Amino acid sequence: MPRTAIVNALTIDVEDYFQVSAFAPYIARDEWDRRACRVERNLERILAMLDERRTQATFFTLGWIAERYPRLVRRIVDGGHEVASHGYGHQRASELDENAFFADVEASKKLLEDLSGRQVKGYRAPSFSIGEKTPWAFDCLERAGYLYSSSVYPVRHDHYGMPDAPRFAHRVRGGLLEIPPATARFFARNWPAGGGGYFRLLPYAVSRGLLERVNRRDGQPAIFYFHPWEIDHEQPRIPGIDLKTRFRHYLNLRRTEGRIRRLLDDFHWGRMDAIFLSPSGGAAR
Repeated sequence: MPRTAIVNALTIDVEDYFQVSAFAPYIARDEWDRRACRVERNLERILAMLDERRTQATFFTLGWIAERYPRLVRRIVDGGHEVASHGYGHQRASELDENAFFADVEASKKLLEDLSGRQVKGYRAPSFSIGEKTPWAFDCLERAGYLYSSSVYPVRHDHYGMPDAPRFAHRVRGGLLEIPPATARFFARNWPAGGGGYFRLLPYAVSRGLLERVNRRDGQPAIFYFHPWEIDHEQPRIPGIDLKTRFRHYLNLRRTEGRIRRLLDDFHWGRMDAIFLSPSGGAAR
């Protein structure tokens, strides 16, 4: 049974295994079309899992994926889920200038809206790459018509993070909310509690306890994320990658789906827009 009445936000970053940022030094973008895509089968498994539990979620979807698999976008919508943007080609905001970033977020929003027939309200930067050096990114998102972002992880990490950023939903521009992934506060430091590699690395009981802490101690909804490739232990192995990248990407893939099923049973879950943008949903602080 869920441990609190708070509805948390379940989010899925829709990208394939060869598109993760850590593989960028090993897989050129012009190789993507030649790779065996597995996102369709993995996403169908996720959608079936959510259907079984009558749970709705937000799918931050790459334009590259949506363009090639438009049926997936319709499946997400038909399942009662929210379609949001993950940009077009999984380029970090920190790798683009302001004009290129605006073109990316505007184009991906329009593409997803055309395919889904729904307003796209949310955006998540690849690898949580909006940070202190890219404050203009929020202006671009507001100008493109987004209502919220989930692009800043307030933790210390070697690839991303703004450890001093607010932990909970807050306004960064007049009409734009920033809604960070979940963190738990210990020893004057924010610790990641929102999913990804940490969810695979840590024992399930630790992840559950951190999310419970956010609900009970902070009284806030937690934002959790995972990727379709994280439930796919049979995905092709990328040769020649460094040891740290291999460890981070492949660790406990065989166990992840079972852990997600437990997570769905242990907490209440919903869509980002329903929790944070509806009149009865959460309010920014």
